[in-house]
Amino acid sequence: MAKLYFRHGTVGSAKTLNLLAVAHNYRQQGKRVLLMKPEMDSRYGRENIRSRAGLEMAADILLSVDSDLLSMDFTGVSCLLVDEAQFLSANIIEQLREITLLQDIPVLCYGLRTDFRTRLFEGSLRLMELADSIEEVKATCHYCNRKSIMNLKHVNGIAVLDGPAVELGAEEKYFPACYECYSTQTARSCKEPLSLLE
Repeated sequence: MAKLYFRHGTVGSAKTLNLLAVAHNYRQQGKRVLLMKPEMDSRYGRENIRSRAGLEMAADILLSVDSDLLSMDFTGVSCLLVDEAQFLSANIIEQLREITLLQDIPVLCYGLRTDFRTRLFEGSLRLMELADSIEEVKATCHYCNRKSIMNLKHVNGIAVLDGPAVELGAEEKYFPACYECYSTQTARSCKEPLSLLE
């Protein structure tokens, strides 16, 4: 049986660059690979999957909460690659899991593990529960040289903990941070300790 993979990392950890490299390798071998992304992610254009390094490819399938992947014919497809998987519903993750079982096609999902308040995204939570393989794409903290594990939201460089959990952005809105720097930065800008915030 093919596997479901979840490759997670903080903002700026080159997750999308990794996905595009995997797609390139499959295609260079003459294999068919399909790229998917959430329909709501329009930062670089509706159908573009683009890394911060500037590489991009077109998404073959845009995913919404109503997508019915199990009715699609994936005959001849060697691999499914999913960008920004944290934004997907649990139902879509479950359908991707079924595809690995019913059609024997590996599915590689790339995305964030948690939001800027340290809470798991819906798609990430379901991937943590169902994936055969969970791998971390590592990056360093914006403030020091330790490994980043948090996504720190900021406005003009000042940490914030308010606003919606899903708010599209890149370096202009989010920094990768280790837990110590995340705690220090949020404590400076918030009246309550992080542990007391809901």
